[in-house]
Amino acid sequence: MKINTIINKYLLKEMMPPFVINLAFFTFIFLMTKILEITNLIVNYRVSLLNVLLMLIYSMPFFLEFIIPMSVMMAVLLTFLRMSGDNEIIALKSGGMSMYGLLPPVLLFCLFGFLLAGFVGIWGLPWGKSSFTRLAVEVAETSIHAGFKERTFNDSFDGVMLYVNRIETKNKELIDVFIEEKKSAGLVNTVISPKGLLYKEPDKHIFHLRLFDGMINQVDLQNRTVRTIRFDEYEINLDLKQEITGGTDRKKSIEEMSLSELKRFAETAAKKDARYYTALMKYYEKFSVPFACFALGLLAMPLGMQSKTERRSLGVVTGMVLFFIYYIMLSVGWSFGESGAYPPIIGMWAPNMVMTVIGLFLFIRTAKDRPVGIDFITYRIKRLLRRFTGKSVFA
Repeated sequence: MKINTIINKYLLKEMMPPFVINLAFFTFIFLMTKILEITNLIVNYRVSLLNVLLMLIYSMPFFLEFIIPMSVMMAVLLTFLRMSGDNEIIALKSGGMSMYGLLPPVLLFCLFGFLLAGFVGIWGLPWGKSSFTRLAVEVAETSIHAGFKERTFNDSFDGVMLYVNRIETKNKELIDVFIEEKKSAGLVNTVISPKGLLYKEPDKHIFHLRLFDGMINQVDLQNRTVRTIRFDEYEINLDLKQEITGGTDRKKSIEEMSLSELKRFAETAAKKDARYYTALMKYYEKFSVPFACFALGLLAMPLGMQSKTERRSLGVVTGMVLFFIYYIMLSVGWSFGESGAYPPIIGMWAPNMVMTVIGLFLFIRTAKDRPVGIDFITYRIKRLLRRFTGKSVFA
């Protein structure tokens, strides 16, 4: 197979702009999902704009790990859709260019995505998680209310489960508070109060919650007794957990572990529990998700070649559907692998293998000028959508 340097440079040059555009677009979409939370932090809790921006930067590796393979696939797909629509593929074939000759620049481009996604997964994720945790503690110390979410159970405090129905943004009052306290062995306190105030003890990770006009249900498991106490005012001390404050005996979360730490943890784990399987899944994920750049890129290449349509909107939808299918398979594999139903390595690598096999099949048939009727499939999909919507979807 003779490699044409001019064509290689041309293809690489054509794939890079859509990759950058897709990377920026999908990053913006993911960031927009956080816009309400960002606005709430700035307006209601006076969290500085710098801290909010740092939170966004620290959280970016979590979705960039998946956005990069998606952008690689979309770049390959859109490039070959355009070349097919402009009859450049036919011109290359007429000039004696084999479809196998177009494969090296695509694989090189996928290698670039693989290295970039691998860097984000292996180094960026642990760094982002650790930095985000440290910043969250700093924000909590200056504005503890920013760490609370309405109608969400909060277990950030040692021995206490806290639920708040609503937070008054003006006076910072907690409305409809529910607390389950298990600080004493065999004794469970359930506290219900219509109103509470939260304040911090200076220079410590200890907070005080003052409740008003509430009720305490005290259950003694050892003596099998239940007592109900009504109060006008009741105060609870809340101590942040070590894993949040970063104490010396703090255990790293799975997301914060480096590649070597994940491997060491899996090898030295005393028992194969949920944490063990999660660590293994995270270890294999750092390789399998970047490899999706090759699997999805190889699949996108023949899809772009075989499609005769010039409508890029259809190419975008096709790419999104393919990635959605890949992500569903990855999620199912994660669920079964995390539960120990089958080896975690299978759960993480099976989606790549499926996509690679399909991509090779389509590529070989395309190289032999034996299309599989992709245009017919997309045509039927468009007719079906038009029947339900009453208008052309990709016009």
